[in-house]
Amino acid sequence: MDELDRAIINELQGGFPICDRPFAEVAARLRSTEPEVIARIGQMLERGTLSRFGPMYHAERLGGSLSLAAMKIPDHDFGRVAGIVNAMPEVAHNYARDHALSMWFVLATETPREHAAALEKIEQETGYPVYDMPKIKEYFVGLRLAA
Repeated sequence: MDELDRAIINELQGGFPICDRPFAEVAARLRSTEPEVIARIGQMLERGTLSRFGPMYHAERLGGSLSLAAMKIPDHDFGRVAGIVNAMPEVAHNYARDHALSMWFVLATETPREHAAALEKIEQETGYPVYDMPKIKEYFVGLRLAA
């Protein structure tokens, strides 16, 4: 990651401009060009430097449901279970941890009823229980990369 990539990430942590040409506005702040900023974001997504680029919604305020979930998955079955979990549109991202609860993912749905149904579907299709951990309090941890 070079200086411009870090600057783009740092700039967008504070929010995305709401205007006709937001990438041009970001580019002007960074002394770059609109096509360059768009290309850099695309490259960071392709390389996996960024896992996603998009808005963050407060699902609960919109009537939806959001939680962090975890599962105890044996190493020999991790790939199969990850495939099932990752195929679900309700799963935002999924990652492995070196812990008894070895698989963690974020589950977001439009309604609490859909949330419960998604958890039940994961349990039925994988054969493992899901430990659902709804948010009690929200914290914002800003990411700032050194230039």
